[in-house]
Amino acid sequence: MSLFRALRPTLPILVGASVMLSLAMGLRQSLGLFMPPLTKDTGISVSDFTLAIAVQNLAWGLLQPLAGAWAVRLGMRRLMVGGALLYIAGLMLLATAGGLVGVVLGAGVAIGAALACNGSALALAAASRPVPVAVRSSVLGIVSAAGSVGAMIAAPIGQALTQAHGWRIGLWGFVALALLMLPAAWAAGKVDALPVPHKAGEGDSAGAALGIALRNPLFVVMALTYFVCGMQLVFLTTHLPSYLDQCGMDPMLSAQALGMIGGFNVLGSLFFGWAGGRWNKLVLLGAIYITRSLAIAWYFVALPTPAATLVFAGIMGFLWLGVAPLVAGWIAETFGLRWQAMLGGVAFVGHQLGSFVGALGGGLIFDFAGSYNAAWQIGVALGLVGGLVQAAFAWSKRHGQGRPPMAQAG
Repeated sequence: MSLFRALRPTLPILVGASVMLSLAMGLRQSLGLFMPPLTKDTGISVSDFTLAIAVQNLAWGLLQPLAGAWAVRLGMRRLMVGGALLYIAGLMLLATAGGLVGVVLGAGVAIGAALACNGSALALAAASRPVPVAVRSSVLGIVSAAGSVGAMIAAPIGQALTQAHGWRIGLWGFVALALLMLPAAWAAGKVDALPVPHKAGEGDSAGAALGIALRNPLFVVMALTYFVCGMQLVFLTTHLPSYLDQCGMDPMLSAQALGMIGGFNVLGSLFFGWAGGRWNKLVLLGAIYITRSLAIAWYFVALPTPAATLVFAGIMGFLWLGVAPLVAGWIAETFGLRWQAMLGGVAFVGHQLGSFVGALGGGLIFDFAGSYNAAWQIGVALGLVGGLVQAAFAWSKRHGQGRPPMAQAG
């Protein structure tokens, strides 16, 4: 009850950020459901579709630092509402696409740019500002958990509409859901009226703040190993439906698996938000990457069954968005709130480069080899290496955590 009382004045902002993030992530994570029928209907290949998803992730990653910096100058509300409008336009382009160009422009460029404004970096930055430091990590976990609910709603709706009326109607259902992002983004934008607490050494400009972060080895290692996170997750959201289709599984199993990921994502985000307030956030990140890699190896080493698929989805869901409160929380406590979204975006570039490789690389390997064996094996190997490096480096430097290099005067 004390937590609720502390957060009650900020609830419009937190609820708005949560709903916006939930829809942005849930709709995006469910686009892989449309790959089998869309590619057959439009005559494009699996690698063509995954090129669009790869472009989406690259656009998202490259624009995220800029969106974070613009949020300081223009305000979060303008960016988040504008991003919601662009997201809706991207879904409409995809729903009416007749070939590769429409798919890349809609699912790739438009939605990728929109996610830079509606994704976790800005949503968690908006949620960080109005809450007390003592509960910030838990609040970030709660908002990240809400970001998982979207997949639980979007995936079954999209699959049901697609099976009953075709993939285009399924995407128009996504357009209807995306309209709810507009009032959510507007409510989250109330954060612009709140003052930003000052932290010594945070930097007076975006360039100064970036220089401070890049001189912190913990930040650099976190950004580099973030590649693993994006590669593994986007490989699964993009290619799991195709893999199950290749194995002769019921198409509804894909939607059930994505829904299971969303459900356990809620539990994982809450847990890691809570755990991040008690233990080393960067060591926890490494543990997530290692555990994910072991789960992927277990699942793909044998042919899938419905039960194994749902168990795997539950494990991956628990480990999915738990990275978000850990990364956002560590950046906020280390570098302050003013440039949190921008620095989170810089780290996120590594994540999105991994997403690009996971989406496009998986499609190219499938088109060339006719299976996903090499793709998941590469993902497991890189995940284990990245997780071990992240955990070991953070553990060895744990006494320096939270003390970034100070900006030099002048």
